[in-house]
Amino acid sequence: MAPLDPHSFTDSTHTLTTHIALSLYFDFPSATIHGAALFTLSSPHSGPLCLDTRSLSIHRVLSPSTLSPLPYSLSPFCDPIKGTHLSLSLPNDVALSSFLITFSTSPSSSALQWLSPPQTFNKKHPFVYTQCQSIHARSVFPCQDTPAARIRYSALLNVPRELSAVMSARHVDRRLPVSGEGYSNLLPNGFNSLWCSETRVVEEFDMNQPIPPYLFAFAVGELGFREVGPRTRVYSEAADGVLEAAAKEFAGTEDMIRQGEKLFGDYEWERFDLLVLPPSFPYGGMENPRMVFLTPTVIKGDASGAQVVAHELAHSWTGNLITNKNNEHFWLNEGFTTYAERRIVEAVQGEDRAVLSIGIGWRGLNDEIKRFQDNLEFTKLKTNQEGVDPDTFYSQVPYEKGFQFLWCIERQIGRPAFDEFLKKYIATFKFKSIDTETFLDFLKANAPGIEKEIDLVLWTEGTGIPPDAYEPVSNLYTKIVSLANEFKLGRMPREDEVADWQGQEWELYLENLPKVVEASQVFALDARYRLSESNDYEVKVAFLQLAILSKCRDFYGEVEKTLKEVGRMKYVRPLYTALVQGIGKEEEKILAKRVFAEARDCYHPIAQGVVESIFAKHL
Repeated sequence: MAPLDPHSFTDSTHTLTTHIALSLYFDFPSATIHGAALFTLSSPHSGPLCLDTRSLSIHRVLSPSTLSPLPYSLSPFCDPIKGTHLSLSLPNDVALSSFLITFSTSPSSSALQWLSPPQTFNKKHPFVYTQCQSIHARSVFPCQDTPAARIRYSALLNVPRELSAVMSARHVDRRLPVSGEGYSNLLPNGFNSLWCSETRVVEEFDMNQPIPPYLFAFAVGELGFREVGPRTRVYSEAADGVLEAAAKEFAGTEDMIRQGEKLFGDYEWERFDLLVLPPSFPYGGMENPRMVFLTPTVIKGDASGAQVVAHELAHSWTGNLITNKNNEHFWLNEGFTTYAERRIVEAVQGEDRAVLSIGIGWRGLNDEIKRFQDNLEFTKLKTNQEGVDPDTFYSQVPYEKGFQFLWCIERQIGRPAFDEFLKKYIATFKFKSIDTETFLDFLKANAPGIEKEIDLVLWTEGTGIPPDAYEPVSNLYTKIVSLANEFKLGRMPREDEVADWQGQEWELYLENLPKVVEASQVFALDARYRLSESNDYEVKVAFLQLAILSKCRDFYGEVEKTLKEVGRMKYVRPLYTALVQGIGKEEEKILAKRVFAEARDCYHPIAQGVVESIFAKHL
């Protein structure tokens, strides 16, 4: 076996899938999906073919033309990272270009979160959604679950008629089910006979552009939408106030799309719709093409949450069009996208906003280098991830060190030349998956002599922060950092000094404070500015982290409330870590374990795993 990806059973010598046609029956009472998947290969193949699965029941593997069974086997053990290896045996006498698999998910699927009505915004109907990045598509359907294997897909989603569905694909139709369509007559466990029930509808979708499997996405629930631009609708559950607030927050989306096109070329995906998910969504956003998923915590009431949208929009060029070949080159997705996001923000919101974002990222990068001081491999851009769970070691390094690398190149060759380089890079590699070496070869070919000016090997393979990384400079940034330094000397900022501050300014200020201060300083800061009650979770969590580390137990009630309100890992990870890391914190550890036990079912499975890994390390 010649592995293509350290996180996949896919064999580099085997033919890759180019299209998957899915028929999926959603059974909410059992929190399972029963499916049939028709796989089309890039060329006829005979002999073994390796697929990834996790927590799936495989019922049958068939030849589509004859419906005769094809031999297959599942590995007797489940790899804790990669899942279960599904090996097909395609006929040696007649090579096949397609095959059919029927399967069922399990309630423990790592990609799926099934929410009961009380866990949703509207409290009336259940909800389910996917989060397939980095390696969780395999828990929804069997596949070659590696970014190297880009696929097109079509999907028939059979759902209760009172619900609707969205996908990372073009919506074709909402209609009554048709008997036998999409091999639905082969669904297991009697669900073939329920396909045409009068209580069901089919939502039909098509994605005709090749995407990596981690960008496969859907959500099913009682959904409403608002138009916010010629290419953008904002969706959420049909609940009071959520849609209106989201539409207001993201009203400037079309301006950002146009700026992105000026910088990086045509927007290739036709639609740029947004779905605001329930608070359990584990990320700030997910860049699913045509349907970006967002946490409700980005709705801040001052349009600053649009910066998350800018990041997901930037992925439309860097990440979705050009994709890292595997997670060892994740910086190619996130470093480029962080750079592109800040260019869009600079164009739409001004240079000060972009510099604040760079400054917050700079502080975050320095913190991550300290976090990984015992495992410097994860401070590299190009990493070795053999035997490593990408969720556990998810960090800001590929984002912020990757950004710093590209910013360094921009400074060296000049912004006009770098802009032209980016457009050429995107045009050359769009709809392809590449590695770091491919990028570096392209860079050296198009910026001759760059390797003599910048140590490319140090940047991509070296640990820590290279000496030519750059802390941002602006009057506003310098003022905020200066005020944070004065806090160390006992001076709190005056109200007139912070009168115009929004969440970003407070976030930068808090990130530049010492990790531990006197309890009296924490109480005084909150008494004056009420940061523990901020509607901006970036501010609230940064303050609560400071309060925990400074052992201000009066704020533990707000910590508990926050951990039970949201499941975004950007907030969950640092709060639980602050509670359990270190010695002499028995009260905090007891609190962390109790809160997690009570909140666990409200977290997405990915977030559950991250918290459990924190506990395994520190408890």
